[in-house]
Amino acid sequence: MGNRTGSQRTGGRAQRLEKRAAKPVFDPCPPGQVGGQYRPLSDQDVQAIYDTALKLLAELGMGEVPTRLYDDLTAAGAQVLPNGRLGFPRTLVEDAIAAAAKKFVLHGRDDTRSIEVGGDRVHFGTGGAAVQTLDLETRLYRPSTLQDLHDFTRLQDTLENVSWFTRCCVATDVPDNFKLDVNTAFSLICNTTKPTATSFTLAEYVAPIVQMLDIAAGGEGAFSKRPFIKAHISPVISPMRYGEDAVDVVYECIAHNIPMSCITAAQSGATAPATLAGFLAQSLAETLASLVMVHAIRPGFPMIFSNWPLVIDLRTGAFAGGGGEIAVLNAASAQVSNWLGLPSGVAASMTDAKAIDAQYGAEKALTALAAGLGGGNLIYESSGMTASLLGASFEAFVLDNEMLSSVYRALRGIEVNEETLGYGAIVQSVLGDGHFLGSSHTFNAMERDYFYPKLADRDAPITWAEKGAPDIWQRARDAARGILASHHPDYLSQGQIRAIKDRFPILPVKR
Repeated sequence: MGNRTGSQRTGGRAQRLEKRAAKPVFDPCPPGQVGGQYRPLSDQDVQAIYDTALKLLAELGMGEVPTRLYDDLTAAGAQVLPNGRLGFPRTLVEDAIAAAAKKFVLHGRDDTRSIEVGGDRVHFGTGGAAVQTLDLETRLYRPSTLQDLHDFTRLQDTLENVSWFTRCCVATDVPDNFKLDVNTAFSLICNTTKPTATSFTLAEYVAPIVQMLDIAAGGEGAFSKRPFIKAHISPVISPMRYGEDAVDVVYECIAHNIPMSCITAAQSGATAPATLAGFLAQSLAETLASLVMVHAIRPGFPMIFSNWPLVIDLRTGAFAGGGGEIAVLNAASAQVSNWLGLPSGVAASMTDAKAIDAQYGAEKALTALAAGLGGGNLIYESSGMTASLLGASFEAFVLDNEMLSSVYRALRGIEVNEETLGYGAIVQSVLGDGHFLGSSHTFNAMERDYFYPKLADRDAPITWAEKGAPDIWQRARDAARGILASHHPDYLSQGQIRAIKDRFPILPVKR
């Protein structure tokens, strides 16, 4: 096997570089990889946590149950306890688990962007309600605005690893709650066709916003037939009680066929035990209380079992979004939810860092990888969030998107077969050129097995210095600016925009 000529090598290299610059035919790390490889709890641990959760529901019960829900729950089999709270017998809870929707589709307005929730597939998306935005120009935080929300939405529209988009910030320049909810939903339908999520401050806002979504969907009743927005609701307030306003929103969402993420967000040592096992037991009981609520209203209605363990720093009482404890807790939560066979939702990448720095990267990567390996079906907060969820960042969105490709690559694992074992390629290289560079086996593996980042720096030190020694924050800022300058989606027709503006208080933004 003789060496190829220099001209042959040059031509082949040019072709390879051209192909590499194009979109790969095979994506080595797409969303929807299989999770569940990391199991922080033994089977006995999971059973003990589950049994304790059922005991809490049966013997301690839930407090502050709104009247309408009280009637539905008692009709379903809940019982008034001597302490005056409402208890859920084990059979009622297990009936709710058995009847729950195990898999369902989160629709995008573009059907090619829809995702199936449940089973063992992992998708990263967003969440949060940041009240501050890390300004692209000043690198300092300022109050988040409606303009920011529109810009964040169209930025993430280009990011392949954000499988669905929940509004990541609160428009603090819109003080009226109804206008806030309307304009938040409008920002979603204007700027992305991915599955989306929002929240409703009050139940009475749901019906009019659905009317706006009908306009986007093509006519009266169209949205409810194929809902492309899910609701984020926290109907249970830790510890172990219902919240009336949120429960009212649940009823309205079910009436309009809006899938829900019922989110439990207890905090260790504050609204739940500081011990990790005790925390998991109470938090599981509270999320099961949301499931029983949905079961009592409409059995099998699509609900993401969103059991989010949150951690506080017990020295200061501040929320701590990054670190080993929150990583293992959310992985364990995903494990327990998957053991129950329920579509699981957990949270990750809630870094406490304010800057795009080493702390930021370490906390995001640690928690995202743990949640993915734990098997969370939907992993919230995974893009764009900083400052313990108080902040959102344009640079963070593009950096997190790249980081998540590496997480998906880790979840994908290693394929072992005759081709990948490469016996023939080893023999050919040993007896031939003595290396694997340029071989078809290497080229095929390069396209199939490896992810090549665009923002992470792999230059030699001298090359990096010649380029001005840029840091990752600078590269991410340039990338975010480029997207915002070039991506101006037009997902609503002018007629739809006019119809919406004629009926709803839509506030002006730059598009």
